[in-house]
Amino acid sequence: MTDRERLLDELRPVAFAIAYRMLGSVSEAEDVVQEALLRVHQTLDGGEQIASPRGFVATVTTRLAINELRSARVRRERYVGEWLPEPIVTDRHDDPARHAETADSLSLAMLVLLESLSPEQRAVLLLHDVFDYGYPQIATIVGKSEDNVRQLATRARRHVQQRRPRFQTTREQRDELARRFFAAAEHGDLEGLESLLAHDVELTGDGGGKVPALARTLRGRTRVAGMLINWVRLAARVPGLSRRPVEVNGGPGALYLDAHQRLVAVMALEIAGGQITGINAIVNPDKLTHLGPLGDYASLLRSAR
Repeated sequence: MTDRERLLDELRPVAFAIAYRMLGSVSEAEDVVQEALLRVHQTLDGGEQIASPRGFVATVTTRLAINELRSARVRRERYVGEWLPEPIVTDRHDDPARHAETADSLSLAMLVLLESLSPEQRAVLLLHDVFDYGYPQIATIVGKSEDNVRQLATRARRHVQQRRPRFQTTREQRDELARRFFAAAEHGDLEGLESLLAHDVELTGDGGGKVPALARTLRGRTRVAGMLINWVRLAARVPGLSRRPVEVNGGPGALYLDAHQRLVAVMALEIAGGQITGINAIVNPDKLTHLGPLGDYASLLRSAR
């Protein structure tokens, strides 16, 4: 590997960490990363010196992501059903976010919440609060004054804090809660399942109009528990369907695989204060292709009915 190739390899996860959090899409993030690394390569080929390659790639990636996010938001306004980010499995050694902090800023709930910010607010908040850039540097990156950047960060932070759960759960508590959740669901234990859910728990499905999914988010402990039990009963009639526990976006989750070990769905749990506050089920095949071979979710559903 040449020095140039080694540098680009080191910069790739830096760029992806920013782009994915900005866009909530693996495919869109990878396009941005490829363009950002190409610009690094072209700049060096032109004989220019890059004093800080990490700073350079962060700047280019952020600017490209802001532009991409503007057009992506138009597409998401036309999206069929509820929109969820493309999930990533974060307990793999080859995970593209392996060098980035994977806690709150990667959770599906946080990425959905960031969608309500303007592209510039999103960039400023992530660069400062997640990636620890100073306001003067962020001002240069986004092309605004330092005072303006501080105001954007304050508004964005206030918006996020108003909607984030205030009670945190340890990793051990979280993993035990997830184990009990899946066990209760798979054993049809409705009462046990309800005891694990927050009273205002939300169940969201993302099929993107490609495969059957919940048309809108379902809310409330009783309704969500009942729907989950129905899903499990339906899944039990699918020959060879299996669940593989994994960490999804920094939290507990599972991959659902068909009899040929092809992916058909991803489930991710949101946990706070010792309760499950959100359950996200992603079945839109377009959002799962980066995770491996896909099964035919719609056909499996038809065969179970």
